[in-house]
Amino acid sequence: MPLPTDRVELSVIDSHTGGEPTRTIIGGAPELSTSNIAEQIQELKQEHDWMRTALTHEPRGYEAMVGALLLQPHNPEAVARVVYFNNVGYLGMCGHGTIGVAATLSYLGNISPGEHLLETIAGDVMFTLHEDNRVSFVNVPSYRYQTNVPVTTKNFGTVTGDIAYAGNWFYLCADHGLNISLGNLAELDKCCREIRHTLDAEGIGGENGGIIDHVELIGPPGREDAQAKNYVDCPGGEYDRSPCGTGTSAKIACLAAAGKLEPGQTWGQESITGSLFEGSYVWQGDKVLPRIMGEAFVTAETKVIIDPTDSLTFGFSQKQCLGTPESTPR
Repeated sequence: MPLPTDRVELSVIDSHTGGEPTRTIIGGAPELSTSNIAEQIQELKQEHDWMRTALTHEPRGYEAMVGALLLQPHNPEAVARVVYFNNVGYLGMCGHGTIGVAATLSYLGNISPGEHLLETIAGDVMFTLHEDNRVSFVNVPSYRYQTNVPVTTKNFGTVTGDIAYAGNWFYLCADHGLNISLGNLAELDKCCREIRHTLDAEGIGGENGGIIDHVELIGPPGREDAQAKNYVDCPGGEYDRSPCGTGTSAKIACLAAAGKLEPGQTWGQESITGSLFEGSYVWQGDKVLPRIMGEAFVTAETKVIIDPTDSLTFGFSQKQCLGTPESTPR
């Protein structure tokens, strides 16, 4: 991978959506030679991946950091094109990131309350900036692929779960028997890793060989306005601090398929940090279009300095890569 030989300054705005961070690049990024979004992502991977690692790895970032690069859209009706990335690769869709980008665009004065369009590699995403600073977005068509799929783990016995797609592939499990709380992170992480190991070892995946790179554990809520609480294990080996936009969408798709949630009915999904996403859906053929609402807050506006004389300037990561998120958007 080519590395810059001169100092680079990137203008970024940090936000968090229900506790999950988004770092949006608003200036200083390298010019790309193509306007095709798939080719842009390939160019970023091959020529400018140092930008991803520098921003999401230590010492500037950390394992939970998700980045968003704003680009000129092809559609004149879109407010921006966005490329999402994290500590292990490039993402097609990111629910919490979409809410964070919306909050960032609002902070910059680029948008006002109302409906807006974002371009992503997973497709166009419509979001609404509300007057109270909350953001809702319509996710990609989502569906339950299989139900009650058994998975045998080393330390947690045999569990069952649904396999669903909502912008990426999920295994959603409710009979894990674990307490979903910040005080139980080690066991939750261990359980998800064992589930993913078995899924990979036995070749259990989504439709057309889709890789299941997210594991979502479901439990009872701790707040009155939620119907469930989740712990979502992400491709980079970290847990989602928010209720996970695509994870909430996957849960809604499973509920719809089971006849347990009516179109337009609100589902409250609590995260392990206690934050809330509100979701609903409408049918689109045999799939659902989930609408997810949450709120994000801008936490910093800063200039990140990439100094090639610094031996750690392009970042280091303590965790091994788990999965291939560039082919399975988050």
